[in-house]
Amino acid sequence: MRNLDKYKGVIPAFYACYDENGEISPEKVRELTKYHIEKGVKGVYVNGSSGECIYQSVEDKKIVLENVMKEAKGKLTVIAHVACNNTKDSMELAAHAESLGVDAIAAIPPIYFRLPEYSIASYWNDISSAAPNTDFVIYNIPQLAGVALTGSLFAEMRKNPNVIGVKNSSMPVQDIQMFKQAAGDDYIIFNGPDEQFISGRLIGAEGAIGGTYGVMPELILKMDECLKNKDLEKACEIQYDVDAIIYKMCEARANLYAVIKAILKINENLDLGGVRKPLENLVDSDMEIVNEAAKMINDAKNKYLG
Repeated sequence: MRNLDKYKGVIPAFYACYDENGEISPEKVRELTKYHIEKGVKGVYVNGSSGECIYQSVEDKKIVLENVMKEAKGKLTVIAHVACNNTKDSMELAAHAESLGVDAIAAIPPIYFRLPEYSIASYWNDISSAAPNTDFVIYNIPQLAGVALTGSLFAEMRKNPNVIGVKNSSMPVQDIQMFKQAAGDDYIIFNGPDEQFISGRLIGAEGAIGGTYGVMPELILKMDECLKNKDLEKACEIQYDVDAIIYKMCEARANLYAVIKAILKINENLDLGGVRKPLENLVDSDMEIVNEAAKMINDAKNKYLG
């Protein structure tokens, strides 16, 4: 049985960090990495959806990961999402990630063309072959990728010894149960949707990767602590408050990650820039929502952390 302990816990999805010209800022990447270390999370998931991956170039993604690794230095589990919408670039990023010593690579399926399952399996296995000494995580996010991880495709991928689990971001928690039931304890299933941290963990997820964790890591870590202590009443209470914060952030006209970065600037003095077009940046009318969500986070921290 593999040692999967380094993946069990709270793993925030890493945000894209831009300078004043909208280019990747190595300094801000390192600053955000140090922030995660100080908050005490288990690891970071780099260059995924929250990192605006489909709007980053291969070189952008390399710069981000290189600077995360300069600060992580064994203090964080690092999972690097390496999927591009072609095999060649994805393999290049996989090899680069392995050269830096990441703990795992991950990939969504190819998007746009509706490929048969054997083509998706070949795509993932090709990527994995470029990082032969690195764990591989399947990223299942059908509502965005347009392709769902099926039981048969998961079974085919488990023939690859590097595959260690699934980052499951589909909304039905039943999917987590099915993947866990099929794979057993030799694989790890990560809960993806932040709104179901508790329900996903209770049904079988042993780790969790989320896009809003980074703006309120203390609250997610507190939920995790409550689960370990079997205090489900408190865990559910925090989950409801976390969900209310997420819903509030989603009220803005701007993209969610633009809102999150604005809150981090208010609450944590972290200036990560905006988001990359075609994602929408903040407009003036969004600031009321930003300020309200920032206050909700602080109020919840005071309520649950003292």
